[in-house]
Amino acid sequence: MEVNSHNEWDKLREIIVGTAEGSIATLSWMRPDPIPPKVLEKATKLAIKASPKWFYDEVAEDLQGLADVLTGLGVEVKRPTPFDFSQMYSTPFWQSNSNNVYNTRDLNLVVGNTVIETPSYLASRYYETAAMYDIWYEYFEQGFKWIAGPKPLLNYQAKLPYFRDESERILTEEDKKEIELTGGRLEKLHKLSENEIMFEAANTLRMGKDLLYLVSSSGNLKGAKWLQSVLGNEYKVHLTSEIYRSSHIDSTAMALRPGLVMLNSTRVNEQNCPEIFSKWDKIYFEDVAPTSEAELKFQKEFRDPLGNEIEALGFETNLHGMSSPWVGMNFLSVDQETVIVDERQTKLRQVLEKRNFTVIPIQMRHIYTQGGGIHCATLDTVRDSKLESYFD
Repeated sequence: MEVNSHNEWDKLREIIVGTAEGSIATLSWMRPDPIPPKVLEKATKLAIKASPKWFYDEVAEDLQGLADVLTGLGVEVKRPTPFDFSQMYSTPFWQSNSNNVYNTRDLNLVVGNTVIETPSYLASRYYETAAMYDIWYEYFEQGFKWIAGPKPLLNYQAKLPYFRDESERILTEEDKKEIELTGGRLEKLHKLSENEIMFEAANTLRMGKDLLYLVSSSGNLKGAKWLQSVLGNEYKVHLTSEIYRSSHIDSTAMALRPGLVMLNSTRVNEQNCPEIFSKWDKIYFEDVAPTSEAELKFQKEFRDPLGNEIEALGFETNLHGMSSPWVGMNFLSVDQETVIVDERQTKLRQVLEKRNFTVIPIQMRHIYTQGGGIHCATLDTVRDSKLESYFD
């Protein structure tokens, strides 16, 4: 099938589901001087230890379960081709390894018959999209457009402090709710430099001729400007920066069908709701299930201590990263009446069923430590959609 996906809700025909194969904790050495061999050896052993087989076997089992459900619904499923993510690669300015290709949507933006590889601010994601190249070349033979964004040099401090000091942070209602749902954890915030074009595909919400772009810790203003320049006058990139201070948009605003959007009410209200949704029906929702006790324990007792050891050696690592509890709102639309959701999200299922959606629950045990839910771990490449405006 030819690549064709203009929105988040039309009938799904083909999709790419992520993989956990080859996963390893990230090691990013953000300086030009060589890594002392013994330091690299020790850090690599820690990164391997932080990626236990039992854990990624469960992640792989859940992703296969998602793929099987989609296949059963008549959707053609493709999977990325993992490479050796443990291999260190270098630029003149730094060295890093990769993590995995679990979140296939994060760096790949499908707009119509075009795929845009987006330039992440993370050194560990520099070559992540290479795992998609077998699929891209297959699509290339069928006539799709393939655009790769300019890779940032990252030879400076790309992540800027959100506060001069963490003690200045005044807890918002969202912060308080997050602490309640995670047993005391709170996402650390940063801002992105505007030195270079940096954004991730998951910063955008696709709605035909209109894309909503979240300016956040994973997407800067230069990224939005570049995206608009690439898409041209046929599309409009709308900016929002008030609805979420952290990373991606897809646990904050989820377009279900033309005229209906679900909004995370810990972040979005009538005062800061993006103007583009002024005439749409809105479902305000926030009652997600708490972060699972098993994942919180695994994070606190295993990942965090190993992350501290790796950072003490001079590396940046992803081991302290954990998604907010609202990643539970991260669902996938199969069509305008059918959605796939995390089975733990019983209240979300009830809200959607009251709106006459068919809700398909699936097991996704490790969405918090993997940094992405069902929507993140999938990339819809073919839908029965056409380019049109839903806001005229």
